[in-house]
Amino acid sequence: MLRVMTTQRIQWLLASVFFILGGWALLAPQSVIDLAFQPQYRSGGHILTFAVACFGSQGVISGLFAAFSRFTRATFLAYGVALLPFFVFDYWFTVVDPIFTPVGLLDAVGNVVMLALCVIGWRQLDPARALDTGDGN
Repeated sequence: MLRVMTTQRIQWLLASVFFILGGWALLAPQSVIDLAFQPQYRSGGHILTFAVACFGSQGVISGLFAAFSRFTRATFLAYGVALLPFFVFDYWFTVVDPIFTPVGLLDAVGNVVMLALCVIGWRQLDPARALDTGDGN
């Protein structure tokens, strides 16, 4: 399977997580609030809807960067390492201070997918692997 996973394909899969989750938050912020936040945190008026939509717009922008940048082995490594604090965030706001409903764990699922893709991309661009296969992808 790794042989058919080009760097560009991996990047588009990374971007798709941002496009799906960020697009949902951008285009339907009230839906995200109603499904992903515990009832006691769904108030806050228009500012909460605005904040979730802003969060979504940042996700979409991140997806554009992931889709159209040139990823190197170091990029996949840095991206994967940068994802690690988000697992703490998801744990904290689901278990320790439960703001998220189980639907809110879609963020954690997206982070797991992106971390796995970073590992695949990092391995795909391994210089030793490129020498073994002769393809560099």
